[in-house]
Amino acid sequence: MNAEDYVDRARGLAPLLEKSAPQMERERQLTDEVVAALHDAELYRLQVPRSFGGAELPPADFVRVIEEIAKADASTAWCLAQAGGCATAAAYLDPAVARAIFGPRDAVVAWGPPNRTGRAVPVDGGYILNGRWEFASGSRQATWLGAHAARVNPDGKTTPGTPQRLTEPTFLFPRASAEIIDTWRVIGLKATGSDTYAAKDLFVPATHMLQRDDPATRRESGPLYRFTNFQLYAAAFAGVALGIARAVQDEFLALAREKTPFMSHSSLRDNASIQSQAALTEVQLRQARLFLLDTLGAAYDEAERRGEISLDRRLALRMGATAAIHQARDVVDACYLAAGATAIFEDNRFERRFRDIHAVSQQAQARTLQLEAAGRILLGFEGMSYAI
Repeated sequence: MNAEDYVDRARGLAPLLEKSAPQMERERQLTDEVVAALHDAELYRLQVPRSFGGAELPPADFVRVIEEIAKADASTAWCLAQAGGCATAAAYLDPAVARAIFGPRDAVVAWGPPNRTGRAVPVDGGYILNGRWEFASGSRQATWLGAHAARVNPDGKTTPGTPQRLTEPTFLFPRASAEIIDTWRVIGLKATGSDTYAAKDLFVPATHMLQRDDPATRRESGPLYRFTNFQLYAAAFAGVALGIARAVQDEFLALAREKTPFMSHSSLRDNASIQSQAALTEVQLRQARLFLLDTLGAAYDEAERRGEISLDRRLALRMGATAAIHQARDVVDACYLAAGATAIFEDNRFERRFRDIHAVSQQAQARTLQLEAAGRILLGFEGMSYAI
């Protein structure tokens, strides 16, 4: 199956997602019907290695799938983006373990970002894990959870020898082994169910610990797994933002052709400032999208050719993903404001998407700090390449 087939499958889910979105927002999770449809379309398997029955889809194509889903519902797209990033863990596991976790048809792994609470103490055959983690998007559909935690000695001191360039170890365990804490009451991306979860004195076998992005433990040779976990999340979350913005831009163009504002004798489309805005936001959105997809494609080609991604490509990826989120938010804001009072009602395509894009733009991949690191490299500061 080629990438276009998956894009078409994602596009075909739009009616179901649009219909289900209000219920999913109320319940703060995806419906069983939506989850089943995602599994039927094999969209949870797009970043799983081919050796375990996945698609191993190039990042640019994965972003296009995420974008199509986000046009209909951003929360669903965010859950898929999160699961896709987690699925790359299969490349760093013993094949038998990876097959047990990612092989089943309904397999979904979720985790939250690293924090300072996670601790894993080595014991015979594995680790005793303790900690509390937040923002586990899609965890309500997950079969397994992951937790990033520092390895510590029984006296609490961090185990020495982990290079700074590597991420913290990740420990995988069945979702049923964790305590799930319902904390997800937010303004946007409501249906992601990004709950908090905790582990208390949980034994995790050594075979279920992995070191993300460590070339020494990577078992898959495909170019997809030359991208870091952080880079893949950046691209996918930018795809969510671009999908939201495209839906809002298209809805605004349709509205402007028909709406005559209060106390006006002409439609929105007859207004010169609206005409300029329509063109500028269209250009803004297309530029952001093309730069991101082109950069992802070039980086993938380089990874396939050279086995690694150069600093220049990594720099472009960081700038392209972060800027795309910012550009998408600006497009949504401009359309929302120009739509007037129409945009504030729940029964249109503006209100939920306005909240969703502002939830997207608050997370780590959208921080201006990411652009600061890129800018420092452009200006010749040394020692910053690890941040890109």
